[in-house]
Amino acid sequence: MRVISERQLEEILGALPVLEPRVVASGNLATPRGLLDALERTVERYRLFMLAAQAPLPTRDGVILETPFVGPGMRDAGERLDYLPMRLSLVPRLFATMRQPDVVLLHTSAPREGKVSLGIEVNILPAAIECIRARGGLVVAQLNPRMPYTLGDSELDEDLIDLAIEMEEDLPSPVIGPGHEHAEQIAELVASLVNDGSTLQLGIGQVPDATLRALAGRRGLAIWSEMISDGVMELDRHGALDPTPPIVCSFLFGSPELYQWVGENPRLRMTRTETTNDPSRIAANKGMISVNTALQVDLSDQAGASHIGVRLYSGFGGQPDFVEGALHSPGGHAVIALRSWHERSDTSTIVPRLTDPVTSFQHSAVITEQGCAHIFGRSQRAQAQLIIEHAAHPDAREQLREHAAVLGLGAPL
Repeated sequence: MRVISERQLEEILGALPVLEPRVVASGNLATPRGLLDALERTVERYRLFMLAAQAPLPTRDGVILETPFVGPGMRDAGERLDYLPMRLSLVPRLFATMRQPDVVLLHTSAPREGKVSLGIEVNILPAAIECIRARGGLVVAQLNPRMPYTLGDSELDEDLIDLAIEMEEDLPSPVIGPGHEHAEQIAELVASLVNDGSTLQLGIGQVPDATLRALAGRRGLAIWSEMISDGVMELDRHGALDPTPPIVCSFLFGSPELYQWVGENPRLRMTRTETTNDPSRIAANKGMISVNTALQVDLSDQAGASHIGVRLYSGFGGQPDFVEGALHSPGGHAVIALRSWHERSDTSTIVPRLTDPVTSFQHSAVITEQGCAHIFGRSQRAQAQLIIEHAAHPDAREQLREHAAVLGLGAPL
C-alpha cells in the first residue's frame, strides 16, 4: 500500500486504461467521499457500483449507477440507474462473471501492524477485492482514523491495497425518527415469538429497535444478522446475549457510541456477504428468528419491499436469504412486520394481490399493530382469512373479504 496525495490520485485515476471503468465502492454509511470526489473530478465516464448508496452522488451524463439494492443516493437516478434484481447472497458472483470491477474504492481504518479494517461495511467488498487482485485492477483506500477497527473479514492486509489517501472525517449516523405507538405494539407481538436461546436477524427502524428493547429480559440470545445497530449493543449490555458465540453481521451503522463500542470488540465478527447471507448457514442457527418488513403484503402472503408503484425503492436485499434460512432453522420463524395502514397515502398495506415485484413469500407470520397472523402450514384460503382478520386494518377488512371471495380465497372449509 502506497500513501499518496489527492493530486497524485487524480492523475492516476485520470490515466486509467479502461474507457468506462466499473468502480465498486463502500456503500451504506461508509461511503468514501474523498475518493468519489477525486473520481468525479478526473474520470469522464464510469459505472459506479454501490449498495444502499447515500446522497449525494453524480447525476450527470457519463455516469451510470449500478446496484442490486437502491439507497437514497440512487433512488431518483432514472435512466442512469442500472438496477440488478438479485438476492444479496448472489451478488459476489457478479464480480467474477458478468460485472467484473476495474477499480475498488474502500473506506478503511488507519493501518496498524500491516493491516487495515473495513470498519462498518464489509458486505460484498472482499469479493470485489479478490476479483481485482486476480485480474490486475486498482484498489484504493481512504484511510480514516475515525473508522473503527472491527475484526473478522473486515481485516485486510495492506498488500491487498495499491494506493491510499489519508482523510479524517466523522462517520455519519442515521436520522432517528420519532417513536410511534404502533411500532411498540408490533414489537411486543414479534418478541412473543422469541424464546431464550433464539438467534436474531433484525434490520434498522422503529420496529426492529422497539423489538430489541422488548427482548432485554431474554437470555442466551445470539445475533446472526445482515446488519446491526445500537439495539444489539444495548441487548449485550443488558446481559441478553449469549457471551459464547460472536455477534455476526456484514455491515452496521448507528450512533457514535456504537462506532466506539464495535472498535476492536472481540464480541463482534464482521463477515462477508457470502457467509452472512448464505441460507444454509442461516438455517444452521438454532431458533433463527428473521424479522423483515415490507411496503405491502397480499392475501397469498407475498411481501413486496422493493417498489412503490412503478418507482424502484430498494431491492431484494437479504430478505429472501433470511426468510429461506429461518424457515429451515430448527424452531425458526420468518416474520414480516409492518403497519397495517400507510398514513401518508391513506391506504391499506394489506392488499388483495401485489402488482409490484415480489420480494419474499411463505413466511411464518405476518404481524401488524392489529395482531399476528400465524400462517405457516395453513391452506391458501386459511392464510388469506388469517391475514385479513388478524393483520389488516379494520377499515380495509370488508373490502379485502370481497376481493378474497373473487380470488377464490373466501372463508376456509
